[in-house]
Amino acid sequence: VQLQASGGGAVQAGDSLRVSCTNSGGTFNNLAVGWFRQAPGKEREFVAAIRQNGGNTFYADSVKGRFTISRERDKSAVHLQLNNLKPEDTAVYSCAAGYPILSTVRTSAGYRYWGQGTQVTVSS
Repeated sequence: VQLQASGGGAVQAGDSLRVSCTNSGGTFNNLAVGWFRQAPGKEREFVAAIRQNGGNTFYADSVKGRFTISRERDKSAVHLQLNNLKPEDTAVYSCAAGYPILSTVRTSAGYRYWGQGTQVTVSS
């Protein structure tokens, strides 16, 4: 499993972006995927996750209603649609994959594989 995150950029508050996670080692078959972010001087925090079956999604309260996680039908990629972006969303966004259980799906410990992040910068 080799993950790559892409799609970040610099936008204005209120704008939208889509970041994507792909696996150059194959597909995301049987893997749950999570998105985490880390802002300068802050700890990494959970953003969103999608379970292996694709039907269960999880969101941090701070992004609920603005961000949407989805999986390609062929499981080749997982996307995170970021709408109505705010300056506080500025961070490096990283994707992770693994086999988290319900109690760990929102934690870094729940994921085995990590990719390098993509920068999202939101200006006011």
